[in-house]
Amino acid sequence: MITLDAIRQPVTKELDAYEAFLERQFTAEGDLLNNMLRHALSSRGKGVRPMLVALSAAMNARTSGATGSPRVSLAAMLVEMIHTASLIHDDVIDESDERRGRPSANAIWQSHKAVLLGDYILARNMSIGFESGQFDLVAHICGRMATLCEGELLQADCASKQNMTRNTYLDIIYKKTATLLGVSASAGALAVGATRDKVTTMRRFGEALGMAFQIQDDILDYTPNAETGKPRGNDLREGKITLPLLILLDRADDACRNALLDQLRRCHEDESQVEEIQRIVLDEGALQEAQLVMQGYIERAVRMLSEYPDTPYRTSLIHLCSFVAERNK
Repeated sequence: MITLDAIRQPVTKELDAYEAFLERQFTAEGDLLNNMLRHALSSRGKGVRPMLVALSAAMNARTSGATGSPRVSLAAMLVEMIHTASLIHDDVIDESDERRGRPSANAIWQSHKAVLLGDYILARNMSIGFESGQFDLVAHICGRMATLCEGELLQADCASKQNMTRNTYLDIIYKKTATLLGVSASAGALAVGATRDKVTTMRRFGEALGMAFQIQDDILDYTPNAETGKPRGNDLREGKITLPLLILLDRADDACRNALLDQLRRCHEDESQVEEIQRIVLDEGALQEAQLVMQGYIERAVRMLSEYPDTPYRTSLIHLCSFVAERNK
């Protein structure tokens, strides 16, 4: 399987510049806030969004020097810090004590301080963006924050009412995940002065990749031996209906559907119900069907790259598609 280190290799220098830029921007005078920021920055995970910005910028740049410009580092920072803050807030909402195998911010500093950390990161992110004077990038990227919130609210509402449909599920993951990956790819193109058509193509590429990314995440929550850094079955414990279970519910008659939904309602307090639903999803082949849906988005993403010449950057983006489809963590 292709590794992320191999995928980011063509833009290693640009990503090193971005990391140095990020470290300079996110510091604080007080020990508490500084320690919290260091924890947040060291818990960012795969770095897919900054890598997507850098690869898109490199593939769309008219000159080689443009890829190392401060605009590219700024774009990468803006998308990654929105994502980082959203994960901190997610852990508070979900009462999660772990993030990628490490204690979450709310587990260490309690929920009210974790919320303030997420708020600080968002506020500082916006402040840096406006101070830079790169208003086109700030408007392009930060305008998507409301969409992320809409997705979270819609998912929470569906979890409480248990009225998820396929179209609603796709709308949720588009807003929660695909939008930010789409804006990551398009911001990279925008940062180096690509045409409007190219910016749009990269946005659609990132959105298709993001849909696949989230579906694979949902599949991994049901997959034995997945290494996600969080307990398997968390979606069920939180009452969330994601694609694997939704496929099963769509197939079921009214009696079976009601029985499954009744089991789901008990998952937050009865671990045996979590295990039973996971077993049924596996036995009924719902994961394989979900993987077919995910693969369709991967194929759509790869097609978006067909108009670009064969370069190491295009190859890395194609490999990123394969990584998303094959990952187990």
